[in-house]
Amino acid sequence: MWFIRGRMPACDFERHHWTLGVLIAAGLCLCGAAMSACHDEGTIRLKSIEFSGVEQVDEGQLKNALATKESSWLPWGKKHYFDRSRFDADLKRIVAFYADHGFPDARVQAVDVQMNDKKDAVTVKLTIDEGQPVVVKELGFEGFESVPTRAMRRLRRTSQLQEGQPLNRPAFAATREAAVNVLADHGFPYAKVEASNDEIGGNPKEVRVVYRAAPGPKALFGPIEIAGNASVDEDVIRRELTFKPGDLYRRSQIRESQRQLYGLELFEFANVDPQLEAQAAEVPMRITVGEGKHRRVNFGVGYGSEEKFRTDAEWRHTNFFGDARIAGVHARWSSLDRGVRLNFTQPYFLKPHLSMTASAQGWNTRNPLYEADTLGGRITLTHSHSRQNMWSVSVVSEYQRSAATPEALADLGDRNLLIELGLDPTDGVQEGTGVSIEFDIQRNTTDNILNARRGYYAALHLEQAGTWLPGSYDYYSMTGEGRYYFNLRRRAVIASRVQFGALDGLGPARDRGDEGRLTHIPFSERFFLGGSTSVRGWGRYEVSPLSGSGLPIGGRSMLELSSELRVPIWGKLSAVGFVDAGNVWDEAWHHDISDLRYAVGPGLRYLTPIGPVRVDLGYQLTPIEGLLVEGEPEPRRWRIHFSIGQAF
Repeated sequence: MWFIRGRMPACDFERHHWTLGVLIAAGLCLCGAAMSACHDEGTIRLKSIEFSGVEQVDEGQLKNALATKESSWLPWGKKHYFDRSRFDADLKRIVAFYADHGFPDARVQAVDVQMNDKKDAVTVKLTIDEGQPVVVKELGFEGFESVPTRAMRRLRRTSQLQEGQPLNRPAFAATREAAVNVLADHGFPYAKVEASNDEIGGNPKEVRVVYRAAPGPKALFGPIEIAGNASVDEDVIRRELTFKPGDLYRRSQIRESQRQLYGLELFEFANVDPQLEAQAAEVPMRITVGEGKHRRVNFGVGYGSEEKFRTDAEWRHTNFFGDARIAGVHARWSSLDRGVRLNFTQPYFLKPHLSMTASAQGWNTRNPLYEADTLGGRITLTHSHSRQNMWSVSVVSEYQRSAATPEALADLGDRNLLIELGLDPTDGVQEGTGVSIEFDIQRNTTDNILNARRGYYAALHLEQAGTWLPGSYDYYSMTGEGRYYFNLRRRAVIASRVQFGALDGLGPARDRGDEGRLTHIPFSERFFLGGSTSVRGWGRYEVSPLSGSGLPIGGRSMLELSSELRVPIWGKLSAVGFVDAGNVWDEAWHHDISDLRYAVGPGLRYLTPIGPVRVDLGYQLTPIEGLLVEGEPEPRRWRIHFSIGQAF
């Protein structure tokens, strides 16, 4: 088997397109004896496609537009083979792709086809001359006087086509559709929008784009027809709709209603369809649903570097005794936690957007320092006006028993230290009943709950136990979290997170002076950091104030900062570089930004339907002097974490 490598010289494609065609054909024909023979059998594997000169468009999108595909570098990955006719067509696709993205003069300058030493794979290198783009100098909207000024400002700010950018045809069409949506969301379901782009001053490289609207008549929501439901009452469906007959027609309300119907977990199919007739003043609505199975049993197994093997089993019944109620049982066993939880949810409690959940659990949690048993339940009222905003109030009553491990008890032999931690100095046990009220509020604008690429998440948790409530403990705590995801050039993602927490006792001192206030706090509420999702240079619960001998004992203040750069490598595989910082302090409301522990490292992610499979290698930049790990001085400054789901 032989192969002759051909390289195409740079040339002016517009004036000498026949020359480039001859050169490309000659280069490909020079490898004809090998290629044509191997093409039918598919023996010449396409190793990679490399571009030179691609600066103004996304290289990943350009590759996706080609019929010629690269082979996976994974041994079990899909292999693709070089096809000369398909590759010839791809050269034309490249020019068409650039023209669609505002570069009508783009040309393929050179093609370099290289075979490897084994003569079984090729690498294709393409040199692109992008040329000068057609730029949108002016962007105008006419006929939108009926739309509020604020909505038009938002349209201009968020439209894909922007002034100063190339005349991108997909963005040109998407902006037109966005303009139609703005009108349809303000009572104009029959609106039409036409778009034009005209040269400015006879310069073909500068254009003025104008979107002209014909709003048509305003309309209201009309009668609602429901079809397809069998065991689910019509009232359940109607109450999830965000509109009623007589309301101003808004397309966003149709989308939100459909989302809420799916959120009930009762339907495999739900469609909210406006019956747009000859510009009628009222738009009849047809709701069509297809009911799914209301009883499900799920069983799953998993593995993580911290929890080891995990087994989960769940029974779930939607539409429990009708009215879209949900009842379920969840059981788990792992080296970190095990137990059973029961839950019951009433999705429409007294008013729309308000739900009530009652849950009970018998749960055991195991950590390096202690083991905790929890038995009890809670009642939660949740208000969720939209997917983005939620708040809830919970009343919790649980019996808690925490016991230091034998190794920890031997290390924490000092009686005063055990008392400070709220543990019985004779056996290292703390037990009592905790009655508390919790308040949570959150806002989530991320685009994907499992693997966010853009948007932000903010949450605040407040809790108070004791004082005017019965129970063995008197304390309050506050924790907060913020995340921000930024999509970098539509491929890489920068993800950042900040977390903080504070915990303090309430009421009069009990045991010994002011330090006795610590006995009001359940030991299981103390803060720890370290592990697969926080300060990854350390293992689980290893970042904390230490006992005299070096055992992590938790604290009452916590601060953590993390940032990741997530870059796709190949298909569903991506690489990550991260920086983590954080610490825990013994004093309440003590957050010292100058006293943080730092860790850095790389990671890999492989996307699956249940979230990314994650491997991280964290390295300590600021080791904790005197730290004991499993009773021994810390043996190394690095940790490997394996889990499912992003770290944050």
